[in-house]
Amino acid sequence: MKYIDLFCGIGGFRVGIESVMQGNADCVFSSDFNKSVCDSYSLNFNEYPFSDITQVNEKEIPNHDLLCAGFPCQPFSIGGLRKGFEDVRGTLFYDLLRIIREKKPKVFILENVRGLTSHDSGKTFKTIIDCLASRVNGKNYSSTGKSLNYNVFYQILNSKNFGVPQNRERIFIVGFRNPKVDFKFPNDVTVTSSIMDILEKNPLSKNISKLSRGHIFRHLKTRKDYKQIKDLNHLIAFEIRKSRVSFRFDGISPCLTTKMGTGGNNVPYLVNYDRFLTIRELLRIQGFPDSFNITDSYSNALMQIGNAVTVPVIESLMSKIVQCTKSFKV
Repeated sequence: MKYIDLFCGIGGFRVGIESVMQGNADCVFSSDFNKSVCDSYSLNFNEYPFSDITQVNEKEIPNHDLLCAGFPCQPFSIGGLRKGFEDVRGTLFYDLLRIIREKKPKVFILENVRGLTSHDSGKTFKTIIDCLASRVNGKNYSSTGKSLNYNVFYQILNSKNFGVPQNRERIFIVGFRNPKVDFKFPNDVTVTSSIMDILEKNPLSKNISKLSRGHIFRHLKTRKDYKQIKDLNHLIAFEIRKSRVSFRFDGISPCLTTKMGTGGNNVPYLVNYDRFLTIRELLRIQGFPDSFNITDSYSNALMQIGNAVTVPVIESLMSKIVQCTKSFKV
């Protein structure tokens, strides 16, 4: 199976796909415009994906069976016109469309934030589906613009249901060129993992400032459940501000975001261990193996991890895709 890895980040799609395909997957093209993530990608896969996808000629991209992309969500200036490709011209989603239209992969997997489904009162997501689909979630679909005629399925998946302790909801869009494929997303499973399962034995963690620690305990003490949660080992503080501090105490990490790279107070903080989660622990929360390497700039590493796709989610999706189509053989 040949596949391409667009907006590839540090390679979450690639790790997940190759884990499932057991040596039967060949990444023939990868691309990202962020130098930091490309440095990490190169460390792990010995290829440097740095390129501006808007400048890449779709005809020059190698033929492939699978396209995967965690594409950025740019606002669409659609104005209710619903003219398919014309509505999204000038956005990065348009570049995905022109590549799919030219190369006609058997399958694509797209990933984005949950908010994509509600952006502009749902109009943005409808435009995306209009551009892609002739069937949606098993039913015939009449798009109001030009369509690539894919058999499309979409669902919001939460990383905490795939074996990692992170509350991370993302929309996944899976499309098949075969109109007869009846795809089923992985079922939610009982959450069994805990933040305590991924902690390093001898962590090297960044220290928190006295000011930020003061914010944590001042806000913690105002909670009605203070006595019940204050001594929990898995008590996590995050989004630490003078005006507010958020807490989790269910053993699950909050969603990791790129904001972690803008300041330590956005990194999950283990209150009763008096430390932030480490880079390795954050990678584990995203499902990356301990053999995975990342560039050593702390702020860049945090940003890269927050922007990554959760590996076990991709593994589960890929396993389902293999089950329901003869396009790929493991």
